[in-house]
Amino acid sequence: MLRSPLGRNRGGYCGETIAVHAVLDELDNEASERGWLSERFFVSDRLRLSAYHRASEFPRRRLYISAGIHGDEPAGPLAARVLIEEDQWPEDLEVWLCPCLNPAGFALNTRENSDRVDLNRDYRQFQTPEIRAHRDWLNRCPIFDQALILHEDWEAKGFYLYELNPDNQPSRAEKIIQRVAQVCPIESGNEIDGWQADGGIIRPRINPDDRPQWPEAVYLVVNKSRHGYTLEAPSDYPLPVRVNALVTGVRAAIEEEE
Repeated sequence: MLRSPLGRNRGGYCGETIAVHAVLDELDNEASERGWLSERFFVSDRLRLSAYHRASEFPRRRLYISAGIHGDEPAGPLAARVLIEEDQWPEDLEVWLCPCLNPAGFALNTRENSDRVDLNRDYRQFQTPEIRAHRDWLNRCPIFDQALILHEDWEAKGFYLYELNPDNQPSRAEKIIQRVAQVCPIESGNEIDGWQADGGIIRPRINPDDRPQWPEAVYLVVNKSRHGYTLEAPSDYPLPVRVNALVTGVRAAIEEEE
């Protein structure tokens, strides 16, 4: 396993890019072949946003996964495609998946959308049409037992995660870190991105009412899921390493307890 970053990222993400529309077309075909229901919840002359639903005959758990809200984080949509292709889901798990919330950003290789807006700061004001449409789609979904948001961090030296768990439900954060450590280095600092961290885990204490801008994770914990993880792959590693880290993290989060 590669233990050191490549050193490409200087002042921003400088790694591999993806042909996002080709990736999403492939994902659409894979989902259809495996019986997922698909929905276009936003369509304009510039982009389309899709969501997918895996039903379960006897659902006991409901999971939400999103990726691709920042256009310079290609591992998320690719991880979503792998998860659908490999189709390794517990039988009792019902899944709702948004594989790419910012395709316009990927075409530009920018964090922001084509209007230079960070969509992951718009879940309180809802100024962008993409996030208004995403909110409306989420409002049509049931409450989720768990939310997983797939991200990357161009400055990180290893994988880490945020956990929002205000009701102190049983945590899988340590399990996620243990599994991902087998395929990707873990961020080891006591502080990550300005937050106190322990072994690659950040459990921020936040009051949503005090935040003028909400990321997706905060909107979800307030409105749709009381337990969420944001998985952050280190984007100065090769793209396959980052994709594998995110896929491994998702699998560790969803597997049934023994």
